[in-house]
Amino acid sequence: MQELPTGLQVFEHIRSAGALYVDKTDMIHKIVSGARMQFFISRPRRFGKTLLCWTLNALFSGKRELFEGLAIAKTDWEWESFPVVHLDMSKVTTDEGSAGVRRSLAFQMKRVANEHGIGLDAEMGAGEMLTEIIIESSKKHGKPAVVIVDEYDKPFLDFYNKPAMAEEVRDIMRGCYTQLKANEPHMRFLFMTGISKFTKAGVFSTLNNLNDISLDENFGTMLGYTEKELVECFDEHLAACAEKIKISVGELVDRLREYYNGFCFDGVHKVYNPFSMLNFLHSGEFDNYWMESANPKIIADFMKEKSLTVEQFRGMSVSRDFVRNPGNIETAPPQNFLYQAGYLTLRERIDRDFLLDYPNTEVLNSMSRLIAENIIQSGGGEFMDFRTPLIDALSENDCELFIETINRLLASIPYDDYMNAAKYGRRKKMPVQEWLYRSTILAFLRGCGVLTFGEMHGNQGRSDLIVTCRGVTWIIEIKVAKDNDCEAQAQEAMKQIDDRQYAEPYKKGKKVGIAIDDNTRQIGGWVEA
Repeated sequence: MQELPTGLQVFEHIRSAGALYVDKTDMIHKIVSGARMQFFISRPRRFGKTLLCWTLNALFSGKRELFEGLAIAKTDWEWESFPVVHLDMSKVTTDEGSAGVRRSLAFQMKRVANEHGIGLDAEMGAGEMLTEIIIESSKKHGKPAVVIVDEYDKPFLDFYNKPAMAEEVRDIMRGCYTQLKANEPHMRFLFMTGISKFTKAGVFSTLNNLNDISLDENFGTMLGYTEKELVECFDEHLAACAEKIKISVGELVDRLREYYNGFCFDGVHKVYNPFSMLNFLHSGEFDNYWMESANPKIIADFMKEKSLTVEQFRGMSVSRDFVRNPGNIETAPPQNFLYQAGYLTLRERIDRDFLLDYPNTEVLNSMSRLIAENIIQSGGGEFMDFRTPLIDALSENDCELFIETINRLLASIPYDDYMNAAKYGRRKKMPVQEWLYRSTILAFLRGCGVLTFGEMHGNQGRSDLIVTCRGVTWIIEIKVAKDNDCEAQAQEAMKQIDDRQYAEPYKKGKKVGIAIDDNTRQIGGWVEA
């Protein structure tokens, strides 16, 4: 089998090593051969932005031999060599504040200048250095320069939880980036990548010549793998993984689609995250590779600080303006932060609007676990002390153990969470406590890796929870008791399951009606059948 490019981000290294490369050069050709010569694309981390930048580097360096057999080799591209100014802003260190950013940025400029044999005055600022590099490299080679800026926003995103420092670093970067427009006459091509989008008052307030292709359907699959690419390019690896798991390739692809597919950046096309897919194909094991490759604690702290639940963002309607200009990550509302960071993605368009949702099971379950762990740790508990009895209860039809475990979970919810739960745009038309109870239990079940559906639509209504664990399916309806009528409310929950036939699609499904006492915030009554 052709070697997987796991951990490789440089196009030349992948091609020289004979590793597998998913050909995106047809879309790259559209970008480099058109009338527009300044581009920007935003994507979450680990989606191949750096590989794209190195591919452009090799292309404009005239390294034709690296592109043999690829789509662009069959076009009229002239393979001319240009001086390439390649800046990777993820290498700018930020652990010493704004002064450290200035020093590190200057170091990056000097490194690039050395690559082109250009001397720089040590007293220059980073913007002046960039100007000197562009102009002098153009003069030296007798051709306009190609400028590639990868992860333009990394220096100030490192201060996402320190807005004042983030703005200070943003000002430093703005002073550097504005030189790109000033030096446009000396440039053949400009390409920039990042996570965050344009904002009127942000870094690009004066760099308005960039063509933002982040939402362009023509380039919606330029980063990430489509299912067609997955099946065709990784066929041997899929076969090996299917054999290891002892299922057919078709069954494996179905599982991969549910677990990893679903990132959507244009409202039309869905893609797999390359990092997750390459790691899965290497190990043959379903795991949360993309989520765990970041710093989950940052997201956990963010969700906890703002008393957020997982469910409140599902199916949230947002405008095209939100998608194009969601604001600065460190000061934007939670849905803006989660969308730009990749934890929420676009779904189908409704007129000019979009819906938001979690991309796939990997992200949904991981986010749910973060929420559940926050709740449990707030009460001084350990997640696995809750997960083990839950799995035992569900798989062994032990309703008493299930109720006991959920009550322990509910007892861990801080009092303030009940007061703050609706603070950030709760959309459900139900009392805040009922919404929080259901969302918390749902997040806990998903976080435990249990197949769980909330508000599953049937032909006569929507059940609160459908839970499947080790072949056993539970149909659960939740009511909130206000006046010590837990038994009556539990019976009413069971009656609703029966009257609306929630259990009808499930052979031997276990039905459970639950009533949560709103005074004690504990399950005070339950009925099973």
